[in-house]
Amino acid sequence: MIRGLHGLFYSSAPEQMRAFMRDKLRLPFTDVGGGWLIFDLPEGDVGVHPVDTADGARPGTHDVSFYCDDIHGTVAELRGRGVEFRGEPEDHGYGWVTYFEMPGGVTVQLYEPRYAKAAAGTTAKPAATARSKPSARSKAKPAPRSKAQAKPASKAKPAPLKKSKAKPSAKARRA
Repeated sequence: MIRGLHGLFYSSAPEQMRAFMRDKLRLPFTDVGGGWLIFDLPEGDVGVHPVDTADGARPGTHDVSFYCDDIHGTVAELRGRGVEFRGEPEDHGYGWVTYFEMPGGVTVQLYEPRYAKAAAGTTAKPAATARSKPSARSKAKPAPRSKAQAKPASKAKPAPLKKSKAKPSAKARRA
C-alpha cells in the first residue's frame, strides 16, 4: 500500500537549499547522514492537471507546491525569516497563490486551497446523490456471520517484496 509521496528538488546549491528548508521554512526533517536531510512533511496530496501550453506546462512534467491554512499569515511569517516572494498572494480560483524561490533557482508555489481535504488516513467519498427517501434495502441489517466466515482463511503473511539495488538512469530520475 502506498503510504506517502517522496519528492525531489534538483538544485545547483543543494546544501544552501537544505539549510533554507530547515531554517527558513522550518520543515521537520530526518538527518540521514553525510549532509542529507530528508524533510518529513506532515501531509500531502497529488493532483493531475491537463496540459496547458499557455502556462508552459508540458506533458511529462511535474510541479511542487507547499500549501497552508492562512496564506497571508504564512507569507508574513516567512518574510520575517528572510524568504522573498515574487508578489502578493492572488486569487487563482482554486485558492490563493504566490511564489518564492529557494537556493539553486528552484521556484515553488505556496497556496491556500479552497477545497476541503479528507482527514488523514481516510479516503474521500464521492459526492452523494440526493434521494427523496432511503430505500428499504439500505435500512436492512446485514446477516450475522457464521464462525467459519469470521475467521480468515490463512494466517500466513505474504512474503516481503525485495528492493532493487539498481539506480534509475538520469533520464528516468528527471521524469
